[in-house]
Amino acid sequence: MKTLNKTSNKIENNEFNIEEAFKELQNQNKVLIQQIEELTIKLNWYEEQFRLNQQKRFGSSSEKTNPDQLSIFNEAEKESRPEKEEPIIEEITYKRRKKKGLNKKSFEDLPVERIEYTLTEEEKICPICNNHLHQMSKEIRKELKVIPAQVVVVEHVKNIYACRNCEKENITTPIITAKMPNPVLPGSFVSPSLMAYTMHRKYSEAIPLYRQEKEYQNFGINLSRQNLANWIMYGANTWLKHLYNRMHDYFLKEPILHADETTMQVLNEESAQASAITYSIIETAKANNLNSFYYLTYLFEKLPNIDLDDMEELDQLLPWSESIPENCKIPNKE
Repeated sequence: MKTLNKTSNKIENNEFNIEEAFKELQNQNKVLIQQIEELTIKLNWYEEQFRLNQQKRFGSSSEKTNPDQLSIFNEAEKESRPEKEEPIIEEITYKRRKKKGLNKKSFEDLPVERIEYTLTEEEKICPICNNHLHQMSKEIRKELKVIPAQVVVVEHVKNIYACRNCEKENITTPIITAKMPNPVLPGSFVSPSLMAYTMHRKYSEAIPLYRQEKEYQNFGINLSRQNLANWIMYGANTWLKHLYNRMHDYFLKEPILHADETTMQVLNEESAQASAITYSIIETAKANNLNSFYYLTYLFEKLPNIDLDDMEELDQLLPWSESIPENCKIPNKE
């Protein structure tokens, strides 16, 4: 009888333990279901954000597109404002109102690199009386030169000479000026490196002009995207087009050409020529193992100072030319 009672008590205790375990599992199940629902909501939200981000980055451009997300091809044409005046470096010493530009304060914290252009001792001889020339005055041109992660002001100083003896003895006095390279854009502080850097960042690194505008603000320099676009348009249509046409002539002579014929939609196809020129030259430079930034800088230093009708001189600037400086070439990796 005692054995039967012990067995009965044990069964009752087991049933009690099973009921408690079942309730415990039910509670855990409810908690897990709630956690799954919360995580599912979060997952859906993150998937939606990822989809929107992909659409924002790679979706087709249209009138509904964020104005900052411009096509990589025709942003320069769209942002270009030929009527917009070039920002100037001005030092205000009077109270008269002046058109808005970049005053001297914008550049006072930048280091200055000075390049002097002088006559040799043999050239400092008066062509009339053969006496020694003295320095009469200086002509200074300022440019913004870009070095990766650094911006400095470059002053081009052109020394002007006159003959002191002729000033005293003769009616006329010869004035001789030292030679100075032509600027890439007359009347502007844009340098060959700054114009090249803008093109390189946009067409080689796919960084839109509005982002470049913000990057220059980090240097303390206010350069609008309209100015950047104008420089791209001017550089391509004034200088690079001559090299582009010369490359085209050579390509037509080849028996076989390999090309990527993938089409790309742009917002304004008729005015995308400047972007096409720049993109073609940069990609051809890459194919010839050239650093596009240093190569474009070299082009903008040379093209304003050569005879553009001289095909032999243009040939020396082609991406595959052996006369391209070593600093433009990408070092071979061993």
